[in-house]
Amino acid sequence: MDEWIRQAESWVGQAESWIRQQPPEQIYVAAAVVALTILVLIAASCLKSSKSNTIVLSGLTGSGKTTLFYQLRDGSSHQGTVTSMEENSDTFVLHSEQEWKGKVKPVHVVDVPGHARLKPKLDEVLPKAAGVVFVVDAQDFLSSMQATAEYLYDVLTKATVVKKKVPVLIFCNKTDKVTAHSKEFIKKQLEKEINKLRESRNAISSADISDEVELGVPGEAFNFSQCQNKVTVAEGAGSTGNVSAVEQFIREYVKA
Repeated sequence: MDEWIRQAESWVGQAESWIRQQPPEQIYVAAAVVALTILVLIAASCLKSSKSNTIVLSGLTGSGKTTLFYQLRDGSSHQGTVTSMEENSDTFVLHSEQEWKGKVKPVHVVDVPGHARLKPKLDEVLPKAAGVVFVVDAQDFLSSMQATAEYLYDVLTKATVVKKKVPVLIFCNKTDKVTAHSKEFIKKQLEKEINKLRESRNAISSADISDEVELGVPGEAFNFSQCQNKVTVAEGAGSTGNVSAVEQFIREYVKA
């Protein structure tokens, strides 16, 4: 140990001697570079730590959001078989990642009820979202198609979603059912319905929709690729545990 201390003292002495031999201007420049590097590292660290880890589950009542919530957290739908009228919110490591070795970043998942009078809850959580999973009932899609499109339109035109380019995954749920529609069919129909909504909403005074951003390209039929934020479509079934598409989406925007 004494030998290490003597060696360290020798290095310090050599460094002091070298510094005394340098022009003052060179020392000032070196000090400024070191200080700037430290500031950049601190800023990068703060930015990384402040990045949102919130994933919002949205969609109509009965689409399977609560089942999906418990499947992501517990690996089971045991508590999600009843339509929820209350917000579910928790921070956890995805169930599929609980056996992973090493540190895994927890995800804050918020399941917002789809009832119309509870939509203000969605407005509260969207500004904090790293991503939105919009859940669609693929089995009962045709009977709820218009209402689903209206809800999705509201999400996609929110100023906070567009400006922050919050990614949206349209998750076609319940595709394990024989009568369920494919994700391709659902995507195509939603684009058609949103195109109709866009035309009717654009005719409304901008004073009435001040929090909305115009969707799509004027003069062209709407499709999701026109959105300023990334919109993707996937399918699965929360009740059977087929939620890998959602898990992949989460980990794309909330790094483990």
